[in-house]
Amino acid sequence: MDDDQIHDPVPPANPLPADTAVAVATEETKFLRGPQRRGYEFRQAVSVFREMIHGFRKLHFAGPCVTVFGSARFPEAHPYYALAREVGARLARKGFTVMTGGGPGIMEAANRGAKDAGGRSIGCNIVLPQEQYANPYLDQMIDFEHFFVRKLMLIKYSYAFVVLPGGYGTMDELFEVLTLIQTGKLQDFPVALMGRDFYAPGIEMIHQMVERKTINGLDRDKLIIGDDPKDVVDRVTEVAMKRFGLLYGAQAPKRRWWLGE
Repeated sequence: MDDDQIHDPVPPANPLPADTAVAVATEETKFLRGPQRRGYEFRQAVSVFREMIHGFRKLHFAGPCVTVFGSARFPEAHPYYALAREVGARLARKGFTVMTGGGPGIMEAANRGAKDAGGRSIGCNIVLPQEQYANPYLDQMIDFEHFFVRKLMLIKYSYAFVVLPGGYGTMDELFEVLTLIQTGKLQDFPVALMGRDFYAPGIEMIHQMVERKTINGLDRDKLIIGDDPKDVVDRVTEVAMKRFGLLYGAQAPKRRWWLGE
């Protein structure tokens, strides 16, 4: 990455007040605890619907996105942070909007890389008691209270997915995407797994799935595995252009205001 493309770091935004974040977490915990009073469940359904509409409207003009998944816990000095930053920059140079969960770590690095390259950077942030603040490299940030609504947005607007090292949340996002593709609920968009050493046990597990016939070889072979940002981004771009008709450097559609886009 060229030095003249690197922006000076910006202090992170203030995290959500702890009492507010805990209140949100407590409300969602109650929501997922089993049957509640009918009036409460109706209000929750309306709240979820409103959150979905808010996300749809805010992301309607996002342009062709690639979502980058990864841990919030890797610091700036970590090699995975540098890897994600280069991926974000290369995706932006290809004309993609870089979308992440909007938090620190890998997410921040990918958004930062997009900003380094003069591209567009979006975050779908989850409200949590910890690790919930939005990173400072976002052109647009949208807060969500429900993981499932946030994950829907990260998937719905993307033409490819790049998965770097992460924890439970990253695994959930990776296998959600793979399951949707396997079952035909999502088009056969490219999914790239980066961090070969980190994911070696998981890759072996996928091979075992094929051997024991819980998935077939085509499911496994759809997964791009590599650590070279140029190769991964070039393969993602090739698939997006040839299979889905995206143009190099595609621009977002012309805006026509409706319901607050």
